[in-house]
Amino acid sequence: MMEKAIVLSSGGIDSTTAMAIAKSKGKEIYALSFRYGQRHSLELDASKKIALALGAKAHKIIDIDLRQFGGSALTDDIMVPKHDTLDEVCGDEIPVTYVPARNTIFLSYAMAWAEVLKASSIYIGVTAVDYSGYPDCRPGFIEAFEKMANLATRTGVTKETNLKIETPLIHLSKARIIKTGIALGVDYALTLSCYDPDENGRSCGRCDSCLHRIKGFKEACVQDPTPYY
Repeated sequence: MMEKAIVLSSGGIDSTTAMAIAKSKGKEIYALSFRYGQRHSLELDASKKIALALGAKAHKIIDIDLRQFGGSALTDDIMVPKHDTLDEVCGDEIPVTYVPARNTIFLSYAMAWAEVLKASSIYIGVTAVDYSGYPDCRPGFIEAFEKMANLATRTGVTKETNLKIETPLIHLSKARIIKTGIALGVDYALTLSCYDPDENGRSCGRCDSCLHRIKGFKEACVQDPTPYY
């Protein structure tokens, strides 16, 4: 019987590559996405196409309204910062596009589904190399959550499963991530990275996420299939 894996899917490069890696390891994929009030909700259309393309057994989109709390340019009336280059981005500050506790919330939902399915792993495409400085993308956070998950679930306490939070990209640059995905047959034309796309799904090319994407494709010597406005 195939081992089951929950894969958190945002519709972007990192989560899609993580899903492809899980599939390459023979996992049965259960994709999990969230409609949390994000301004870039078009990413959910991408996540549906990706789950289908990578043969997910199931794909759930969970509704959570994080606009109730705000505090982020993605969920509040705060402008998404735009830059001409990544050199203009201050690397020492947690950016305003950070959504408070987002990965903790997402992983908690994934943990609940994993317990019901008796899945052995949750894949999340966090990276500590080319990333925007979010505190919930760091190795220490992932290690702490994994420990908590095995203390907080019936399947963990009874040792029926030992849930592993898999972070296959955490030490990879964006270019390495893209090269890994290309080798696994990922179609990055299906993905959307932009925090502020237009109504036609075209990317802005100037938000932090777009700039990391552009840099990654350039350094990987792979043509970026993204339509920019």
